[in-house]
Amino acid sequence: MTFRIPSLVVAAVVAFIGPASAADYIIDTKGGHASINFRIPHLGYSWLVGRFDTFSGSFSYDATNPAAARISVDIDTASLNSNHAERDKHLRGPDYLDTAQFPKASFVTTSITPKGAGKADITGDLTLRGVTKSVTIAAEAVGGGDDPWGGVRQGFSGRTTLVLADFGIVKELGPASKQVELDLQIEGVRK
Repeated sequence: MTFRIPSLVVAAVVAFIGPASAADYIIDTKGGHASINFRIPHLGYSWLVGRFDTFSGSFSYDATNPAAARISVDIDTASLNSNHAERDKHLRGPDYLDTAQFPKASFVTTSITPKGAGKADITGDLTLRGVTKSVTIAAEAVGGGDDPWGGVRQGFSGRTTLVLADFGIVKELGPASKQVELDLQIEGVRK
């Protein structure tokens, strides 16, 4: 009996804390539980909003060591969708994303700086339109745990702002439209 109590205590602690190593997740795009959204001022009078409908990626995450997390995402730039076919055709063209020449954008982490309370700055290399620049995403853990289908999920939210000219996009929608805001909602399913 004395040998069982310590082993039960250890098992309970491990179950409560979770594994001490990072788990690998696939971003849940099939279930529609992830999105890459954008907004940019239109002439300074309103917001033009949209999203990228097709992307894929994965991440590793350990709640006890968030600085060790790693993220990799690939985006089909031609999947841009602002809910207006003619505008989307223009935004996919050479003035903006030039999706014929640059059909993919990608993001890969280079470092993560935890900020406490589930928040972190995620820095990585974003390649867009053939240009790679370091960007930082202000991220926050939304939650995680078992799902109703027998899997384990982890979700995050993030925001960043890109200067369009940094990625070779010099055509403007007006003087107030030199930057685009990205809003990222990422939910992963553990492999």
